Amino acid sequence: MYLIKNAEVFFDGVFVKKDVLIKDGIVADISSDISPVPVTFVYDMNNCFVFPGLIDVHVHLREPGFSYKETILTGTKAAAHGGFTAVCAMPNLNPVPDSLEHMKAELDIIKRDAVIRVLPYASITVCEKQQELSDMDRLAELACAFSDDGVGVESAELMEEAMRRAKKLGKMIVAHCEVLELVAGGCVHDGAYAAAHELKGNPSESEWREVERDIELARKTGCDLHICHVSAKESVELIRRAKSEGLKISCETAPHYLVLCDEDIIEDGRFKMNPPLRGREDRAALIEGLKDGTIDLIATDHAPHSAEEKSRGLAGSLNGIVGLETAFPILYTKLVKQGVISLEKLINLMQVCPAERFEIGSGLEIGKAADLTVFDLNKEYAIDPKDFLSMGKATPFESERVFGKCLLTMSGGVPVWEDIRSSQ
Repeated sequence: MYLIKNAEVFFDGVFVKKDVLIKDGIVADISSDISPVPVTFVYDMNNCFVFPGLIDVHVHLREPGFSYKETILTGTKAAAHGGFTAVCAMPNLNPVPDSLEHMKAELDIIKRDAVIRVLPYASITVCEKQQELSDMDRLAELACAFSDDGVGVESAELMEEAMRRAKKLGKMIVAHCEVLELVAGGCVHDGAYAAAHELKGNPSESEWREVERDIELARKTGCDLHICHVSAKESVELIRRAKSEGLKISCETAPHYLVLCDEDIIEDGRFKMNPPLRGREDRAALIEGLKDGTIDLIATDHAPHSAEEKSRGLAGSLNGIVGLETAFPILYTKLVKQGVISLEKLINLMQVCPAERFEIGSGLEIGKAADLTVFDLNKEYAIDPKDFLSMGKATPFESERVFGKCLLTMSGGVPVWEDIRSSQ
């Protein structure tokens, strides 16, 4: 048994001063002044904050196939370090989980090495090659949803067929919306930075044009649709209109799109991601989308690469940055402390809404699994990639001073990350 004392606990949607007792992996009690019954350990958190474990529905764990970038073990340790107790793992792997046999290769590693809950996606198409559908019927029971993240499904006919199949199976399509013909090799947003540095730009239309198409296909098929990593103001407005019609559509954005724009870019691979950092007006539209509920949740798109793969500058580096270990402190510092959104709203975006939309776990409730995290919100520090447990170190937030240190993460009542010294 474990006892967490003197904490501000997110309970029934608000923060209250409570103790939390964990027994046999379950939240046994949440109340004031729980007596120090015989327990394995008492954590006196001294006015720190206890949240239900954060949930990230968009991560790349790279295994099987690319373990030189990240592994299930290192990726889930990084997640625990960032306060996450469940992640959904994208299917751009080798082998791609497009069949039961290929999915089993991933599930075996998850069972062996994951320190938190990992829910895998199955691919929409075989090998993510967009030629034929994966074995969706047999994969449905094992997959959290279907996605070809990393590439957009270019064929409208194939995507429509996938949506009809997913609807029949009661599964969600999670769409990476990108028209490659419009990207045309652009390495940054087609905006101020690209123009000033004579770089090929990636226009917002490369995203919103396929968002528009997939919304229309969802309207036609009745499919349950979730749109990945929204970055453009036009996409936000299209999704807002679709929701006003009552379509079953949700979307996510990522921390970097909420606090950075193309004016913040420097010539370094750690500013290379897909979609790219867009303009100041796009960032403002994303913030407004958070506030009015158009954007349902925040996901990191944690995408680790080797140091060499991220050392080739903006034009030559691979797309992707890491985010599991910086997401909460960056958003708390830049959005909550700046008065943009409340702490309760941030927890809703990073735990409550992902849990509900993807049917993953619950909040802090008596009788439920003890998936929780504890943060010292007064702890200030500089982000240093050397401290990351992820094998990926590329982050645009390197050296940024932030508030919010993760002191403890429990998955199923088992401590999977502890930094109690930081609370002393």
